[in-house]
Amino acid sequence: MKHLLEPMKAGGLSLKNRLVMPPMATNKAEADGAVSPGILDYYGDKTQSGLLGLVITEHHFVSPGGQAHPNQLSAADDAKLDGLKALADVIHRGGSPAVIQINHAGGMASSKLTGREPLAPSAVHIPRKRDGALPRELAKAEIASIVGDFAAAARRARDAGFDGVEIHAAHGFLLQQFYTPLINKRKDEYGGSVENRIRVILEIVAAIQSDIGKDFPVLVRLGAFDYMDGGVSLDDVTVAARAFEEAGVCVLDISGGQNGFEIPGGDGQPGYFAPLTLAAKKDSRIPVILTGGINHLEEAEQLLKEGKGDLIGVGRALMKDSKWVEKEFAGFGES
Repeated sequence: MKHLLEPMKAGGLSLKNRLVMPPMATNKAEADGAVSPGILDYYGDKTQSGLLGLVITEHHFVSPGGQAHPNQLSAADDAKLDGLKALADVIHRGGSPAVIQINHAGGMASSKLTGREPLAPSAVHIPRKRDGALPRELAKAEIASIVGDFAAAARRARDAGFDGVEIHAAHGFLLQQFYTPLINKRKDEYGGSVENRIRVILEIVAAIQSDIGKDFPVLVRLGAFDYMDGGVSLDDVTVAARAFEEAGVCVLDISGGQNGFEIPGGDGQPGYFAPLTLAAKKDSRIPVILTGGINHLEEAEQLLKEGKGDLIGVGRALMKDSKWVEKEFAGFGES
């Protein structure tokens, strides 16, 4: 059997194959973050093939001050539950487990959008933030409040019928701001060593487990490497992966850092985040999702064969063509 077609269990998730639809922002939500007809149509269209092993939704903000952009989905209040249930149902009709990504923008947030002061681990410029406004450093009580917001959002996801949550710690948003020494200049227990810089992520995992149980799958999307001087090291990736495994995270979804998905100079090689997934797998057995420039299932198969990932995320090809999955699977199992 092809590696890509092998079923897999990860925590409480049962996957029929190793192909993942990763989170991709659509900007299709209602103005208040509610699920819109456009969102339901989009996910219905992308998942109707029934061939995806796992679907991870785009990011949902966990509190009003953590909204990243207009028309972003929200998991910040109980009024959104009916829409979230409809979204989970649409994905389930396609035959895939549905995981919801939850996020806080931190210093990337704009006060013009949220009406609130942007907050970050330290009062440091965020590289991806266009307006250049400096965020205010979070007080410890505010960190604890945000941890609670993530746990509450996870509980709503569970109540809406999602099969798990993915904590967004990538692409320059709040939890990745804590992870990278480029932004996190704190002198307390949340700054300094990589163990301290991932402390808030581990606190969120623990809060979710305490609130709704350890059986509810928790994934982490990690902006593993900054590709910038003074940023995260590959050794940091290894340490973080081991800590997440020990904390009960069931899947680690590897992506780029402060500058988002891209790496300097670009890299046309399929699976260009492989050096990061290999660093994550060095001292841990946590299943890892590999993404980055993968456009064909044969490429995915080769990457799995080489042990560079345990699951393969294909985003842009699927976003461009909803029939991509069927076209690629035609004859794949027999070739």
